[in-house]
Amino acid sequence: TIVTVLGQADEPGIATDIAIHSHGLPSEFSEPVLNQAEAFGAEIDQSVASQRKDLRDLGLMTIDGPDARDFDDAVYAQPLEGGGFRVLVCIADVAEYVSTHSALDVEAQERGTSVYFPDRVVPMLPETLSNGLCSLVPDEDRLCLTCDMRLDEKGKVVSSRFYEAVMRSKARLTYDQVRRILEENDEALRGRFAHVVETLGTLMEVYKILAARRVRRGALDFDSQQVYFEFAADGHVCGIRRQARHDAHRLIEELMIAANVEAARFVDRQRLPMLFRVHEPPQEQKLEALETFLKSEGIKMRWKDVPDPAQFAALQKQVAGSPMEHLINAVLLRSLSLAVYSPNNVGHFGLALSHYAHFTSPIRRYPDLLLHRAIKHLCRKKSSAQFPISHEQMVELGRRCSWTERRAEEASRDVDERLKCQFMQRHLGDSFAGVITGVTGFGVFVDLLEMGVSGLVHITSLPEDYYDFDPDSHQLTGKRTKQTFRLASRITVKVAGVSVADRKIDFEWVADET
Repeated sequence: TIVTVLGQADEPGIATDIAIHSHGLPSEFSEPVLNQAEAFGAEIDQSVASQRKDLRDLGLMTIDGPDARDFDDAVYAQPLEGGGFRVLVCIADVAEYVSTHSALDVEAQERGTSVYFPDRVVPMLPETLSNGLCSLVPDEDRLCLTCDMRLDEKGKVVSSRFYEAVMRSKARLTYDQVRRILEENDEALRGRFAHVVETLGTLMEVYKILAARRVRRGALDFDSQQVYFEFAADGHVCGIRRQARHDAHRLIEELMIAANVEAARFVDRQRLPMLFRVHEPPQEQKLEALETFLKSEGIKMRWKDVPDPAQFAALQKQVAGSPMEHLINAVLLRSLSLAVYSPNNVGHFGLALSHYAHFTSPIRRYPDLLLHRAIKHLCRKKSSAQFPISHEQMVELGRRCSWTERRAEEASRDVDERLKCQFMQRHLGDSFAGVITGVTGFGVFVDLLEMGVSGLVHITSLPEDYYDFDPDSHQLTGKRTKQTFRLASRITVKVAGVSVADRKIDFEWVADET
């Protein structure tokens, strides 16, 4: 039981087992669900493929992380005569297999999303589909739903269309391989992937004009880093490191955003019920706190009742590369609302887009699967009256999908924090460089620079003094020494204590000898 489990908190895999149990994540598929998935077999139905647009000769490829197991999306680009580009984003046609109200559909709706942990995945769909028939693996025929776009020289989508197709991925690349091919001219990799190198170059051209367009429209850019856990042969964490994003990650991100926008517009034009991915402007209370902070820093921002995303982006650009950059970005990020799923479109503040939806990951997200059904409905020329989901039902689905997303995020965060605690237990007394990520009346929260491990320096572990807390400027100031500890400041700390069960790490301040 859970009491026994907690007594073995350092055992390999226990962190994930605890999270699955405590967050009530469905982790086992019923026999009817497994049987339905397995009944489709390991290969696509060629009679279905023969009725679709054939893209098997195109140089489509997947670009993902090195440990990815399911491949939702494949991409392709070619320059057009007279300028501009044709760009294809092909997404696994999960809706062909997971029909409304089927056992697979009920289970997928219950889960809402796949949940990714460092040591395993709790998938939304059985592996025979998620890692097999629906995964766009190389050199295998796969059914897909395609967003076929024409872009002008400035990255504007001048036309787009959606259709059901059959494809055959020509290569499975990792982000680092793309970087080494395009930025480092790695001869071995360029030889190995010679058949797609030219297309990769075109894709990077497209990315650069899309990135420039993103800047022009005023989208925000918080370049977060993921934490990667390294496991020893016995299953224990032996290392933690940050993974920086580079242009290969951003290339795929921009292509997915473009396809998501076109999908949202396509379905919205036909007035079918759908789930938008909406991100509202900052709430009044958070906006007031932001304005107070900026004023305390001598920064004047002119906006009326609601700021424009471009004003936030301009502020980011203004402080880029300065000592204030981390501080301003941290405060801006805290002022933002949470993105949710809703059939009522209010736009996406962070991306500075009027229409946005999730189309590109139907293997792992239920909202994407719902959008695929709407697109397939339209591709097959069916009337709006025949669509099986009403606006009212979509409202409830939006609430549920937003909730299952939060549940997955919380479960993943719990596992990450527990694994970090297990690892830091072996570093008691060691000192690390960090950055202050939170300031309260009882101390400061610190994020270790190299590993993304967070902990608290209690106010009693700061230099001996009485401290004044200023919530507006996010800082503590010593009354006697005038020493300040503020958001985004660099600091050296020592690991003083770790509680795996509570997922808490205590740091002590270390005087900076420099």
